Amino acid sequence: MSDVRQYSSPPRRSLRIAHLTDIHLQPERSAPEGLIACLSHVHSLPDRPDLILNGGDAVMDTVSADAPRAGLLWDLWDRILGEHCAIPIAHCLGNHDLWGYNKKRSGCTGREPLFGKRWAMQRLRLSAPYYSFDRGGWRFLVLDSNFMDEAGSFTARLDAEQMQWLRDTLASTPPSTPVLVLSHVPILAGASVFLTGSEGETEKTGEWVVPGQWMHVDARPLSRLFAAHGNVRLCLSGHTHLYDRMDYRGTTYLGGGAVSGLWWRAGYWETPPGYLLIDLFEDGSFYHEYLPTGWQPVPYHKGL
Repeated sequence: MSDVRQYSSPPRRSLRIAHLTDIHLQPERSAPEGLIACLSHVHSLPDRPDLILNGGDAVMDTVSADAPRAGLLWDLWDRILGEHCAIPIAHCLGNHDLWGYNKKRSGCTGREPLFGKRWAMQRLRLSAPYYSFDRGGWRFLVLDSNFMDEAGSFTARLDAEQMQWLRDTLASTPPSTPVLVLSHVPILAGASVFLTGSEGETEKTGEWVVPGQWMHVDARPLSRLFAAHGNVRLCLSGHTHLYDRMDYRGTTYLGGGAVSGLWWRAGYWETPPGYLLIDLFEDGSFYHEYLPTGWQPVPYHKGL
């Protein structure tokens, strides 16, 4: 699918990216083999991507993990990427990447040096949970969707400091520079956010309810901000594990499915395990397609 306009001569491609999200790496359920298969698929493309965007939830549920388990997951991540990935990666934090907020299960007090986002930031080599960079004539804005309160409750939104940073960064971006926004949780989503987690509840209650963990609760000011600048062409997200597209006020919002599918059990609804392949063009247009990796689940014990 594409928004590439009709030209007598097509625009020149600036960058090819692969958007890998919701990997949920763990030693169980053949997840390491599944991630290796995905990376092999990406690297074997005849026209290899210039950049990988990790959309968050790189590892499985460090929120509830004790320190040995969290360390095991990140060591596994480092080993697989070190051995099987030769393409540069830009990382986004997902809610499952944060350590210890479920204090009852993780045993954390909240005073640990690597508590919360710090462990993931250290292992992903991030100096800040949100940041920007320029490549191929595009500006990339990587957001942190994970607003956690003192009780450990997760809501998808930006805090005041990050919102001001976003406003300032967009204001300093030349209008002629196309912008891509990467967030873990969708800022806006179509069918996927209603399917995610519903599992029949809407039929029982007769109501559609979108919790603040499924889509950004600040979607209205964010979409207004993007529309006011006019050069935010593409917003990429994960979290719902579904491939989805919504176009609103000049911005396309893409849900990137999930490398893990249904947490390494199968595909999720109609989206098989896979990733987005996106071509960015110098005029701000783009082309995208969802590529299934072909990974098939293997039998596993329910308790894993």
